[in-house]
Amino acid sequence: MKSSSHPASPPASRRHATDEQRWNAVVQRDAAADGKFFYSVKTTGVYCRPSCAARLPLRRNVAFHDSCAAAECAGFRACKRCQPDGLALAEDHAARITAACRMIEQADEAPGLDALAKAAAMSKFHFHRVFTRLTGVTPKAYARARRAERMRKELPRRNTVTEAIYEAGFHSSGRFYAKSAEMLGMRPRSFQRGGAGETIRFAVGECSLGAILVASSDKGVCAISLGDAAEALVEDLQDGFPRAELIGGDRDFEQLVARVVGFVEAPRTGLDLPLDVRGTAFQRRVWAALLEIPAGTTSNYADIAARLGAPRAVRAVAGACAANKIAVAIPCHRVLRTDGSLSGYRWGVERKRALLGKERA
Repeated sequence: MKSSSHPASPPASRRHATDEQRWNAVVQRDAAADGKFFYSVKTTGVYCRPSCAARLPLRRNVAFHDSCAAAECAGFRACKRCQPDGLALAEDHAARITAACRMIEQADEAPGLDALAKAAAMSKFHFHRVFTRLTGVTPKAYARARRAERMRKELPRRNTVTEAIYEAGFHSSGRFYAKSAEMLGMRPRSFQRGGAGETIRFAVGECSLGAILVASSDKGVCAISLGDAAEALVEDLQDGFPRAELIGGDRDFEQLVARVVGFVEAPRTGLDLPLDVRGTAFQRRVWAALLEIPAGTTSNYADIAARLGAPRAVRAVAGACAANKIAVAIPCHRVLRTDGSLSGYRWGVERKRALLGKERA
């Protein structure tokens, strides 16, 4: 038997399956395959990324390579259109959009789409599409969310609401007041005073998961919390609004708590409540997506990100789930890791497991 110094080639069937998958990625111009392999075309002498927008070559003229170096060693030169030997396209887009986000955050006045696209060296249409895909929101919505965040920081620091309005980048108080309830969840003066003038009704009950607190502003339910001790839940509510007027719920309000407890024990009964949801634009989009997950089923962070049109925003989706203050009514417990395992839960992983068990029963 003749020996060889070369390693054995993989079986033909395995090579065919691998090449077939790669060819399908080229046909679909799949950007997710960029950097994983490159393909060369013997009739043109160039090699490309899988996502290259050039005319699709004939399959018989195509070969695949694991790296740029391998393609160049085989005698091919880099395509000038997709520049496979440069920074990976996905990384390039991420770097440009990150720079645009910093530009928005650091500007006194939100830059327009023209200025952002020019700084990113992209056309307006292409920049808008890539920005929305990577962040999950439009440039305008991102700027609005950042300005709202700045406003929340400035209000407690300034002597007057007017000072805070201009420090946050608003050049018209009328524009700010038109959006103030959406940004802050209450009147600006109330927010500045730590909730002073805001009335929040609350009550604490017991369920199979331990203590449960339900709190509501005049807009709707603003918190549903789970824990081991009622006192700790009330303290957390007080910390959130140190100067708000917290009023223990009356009999009617306790009936609302009973509805929530009933939903915890029998999730398939449904729970339709007016909610006072306070968060960034992206967080609200995530929470709206969570409301679409039926009881008894689950999703994962990657699926939610893809549904929002931002497949790379998996961590941001997880962060929005962690920031949710309204347990069970906004069902962040129905979101798992991509591998199907349980991830962290604001009110404890064991409670998450118990909720899912009840819903599947």
